[in-house]
Amino acid sequence: MLLVFTLDDWRCALELSSVEKVYRAVAVTPLPDAPDIVLGVVNVRGAVLPVVDVRRRFRLPEKNLTPDDQFIVANSSGRLVVLVVDNVAGVIECSGEDIVPASAIVPGMEYVEGVARLKDGMILIHNLARFLSLEEKTALEQALENI
Repeated sequence: MLLVFTLDDWRCALELSSVEKVYRAVAVTPLPDAPDIVLGVVNVRGAVLPVVDVRRRFRLPEKNLTPDDQFIVANSSGRLVVLVVDNVAGVIECSGEDIVPASAIVPGMEYVEGVARLKDGMILIHNLARFLSLEEKTALEQALENI
């Protein structure tokens, strides 16, 4: 099962098992000394969570956060993070036959698990376990300790 979301006209997905909740976007508080990919932090049910800009990771054009955007709270390597997306399209079921591993397309695609081939197009499946580099994880932990 995959949670499908969009960034501009680009369709992406996460394994549903890694997703905690989807929320409407809210104002983000800047986090000094955080990695460039981190926009800041938000309070989600009493927990301060880092907000990660997926657009920056994939070098997509920057976009100002609007109330129409959505936040996906998901587990990334044992830490809850908030991903900023344009829209959450829904949940789909995809058989293993419909998924092409990233290594079969372009070896070394660190942040991508694979591509789901569907009747209405393709969807890029993100790998949250490798979404933040070791350096980014370390810098994020240090920045979060200072708040």
